[in-house]
Amino acid sequence: MVKTSAIPRKATGSSPSVAIGFVTGILSGVGRAGLSPAGLLERAEIAINLLHRREARIPVARYATLYRLINDSLDDEGFALFSRPLRRGSFEFLCRAVLSAPTLELALERIARFLHVVLDDLSVEVEKSGRAAVIVISEEQAPPVGAAGRVFAYEWLLRLIHGLVAWLVAHPLPLDEVAFPYPPPLHAADYELVFAPRYTFDAPRLEARFDAELLKLPVRRDEAALRLFLVDAPASITTLYRRDRALAQRVREHLRAALPAHLALPAIARRLFLSPRTLHRRLEDEGTSFRAIKDGLRSELAIEWLTKTRRPLSHIGAELGFADAAAFYRAFTAWTGSGPREYRRRFGA
Repeated sequence: MVKTSAIPRKATGSSPSVAIGFVTGILSGVGRAGLSPAGLLERAEIAINLLHRREARIPVARYATLYRLINDSLDDEGFALFSRPLRRGSFEFLCRAVLSAPTLELALERIARFLHVVLDDLSVEVEKSGRAAVIVISEEQAPPVGAAGRVFAYEWLLRLIHGLVAWLVAHPLPLDEVAFPYPPPLHAADYELVFAPRYTFDAPRLEARFDAELLKLPVRRDEAALRLFLVDAPASITTLYRRDRALAQRVREHLRAALPAHLALPAIARRLFLSPRTLHRRLEDEGTSFRAIKDGLRSELAIEWLTKTRRPLSHIGAELGFADAAAFYRAFTAWTGSGPREYRRRFGA
């Protein structure tokens, strides 16, 4: 087994970027499905000559665009990597299958059962080993693509599972170590950012370890939250370029604790013993921003209170730190496409 934690991490600059190896992987199946990789790259504004430059990187936003283009063009959320296509809507059905699970442990069990139904090539199970829980991905048969496609199939499926369960429990789920069942790819240096601080290669199967205590976490999302989540998912959870968003989570916690007071970025930076510029840059490196975290927190709390409580709209707006009802109405309409009163009427319990 090859250990590669010592591989130097590639610099990502001031904005998050994706190693070209992930682009090569995501394109691995499109040719066998009859699509032109060159056409897809052009539409995503990615220069085709970058595929032959091993050190090349592209912005996360363009990678996300390519992700969605392939899904839509193929009607396959699995990028033609597998023996059977995962038709559009597969991810939504997976979400609905796990949304009612009471805990993370049962959610993972349901994910494994769902994937057993729709995937012939890779199987998923969850094991316990001492104080660790282990997400195991095994190969039932080789995916019908080359080596780069096989690597990407494992990478994508792990990110999909990990991103979904972290969203379900509304809590960071840092992986302690991941063993991958293939030799180190050219973009292995980025694995520390994407997966875990420790990782190995040439393992018999993929094993992703995390603290078993996290299996007890309750599933916190509901139908209203799912509707918002599905606007950008699964692309949003499989293209985030960090194994967890620890700093973003800390910013979110400070913002929530301060409600109904509204803390600006400099105030949060002081609480985290950072300069505002450093906080802005580090959040950008985690694929997010102060504004996105603040809006995400407010929108989630607004939806939760509208659909699960009888709090007056004016109270909800005030508790979220809005200056008046009109400001709350404008923000909520921008988040969901409908006003808060109408949203409560449609989705409230």
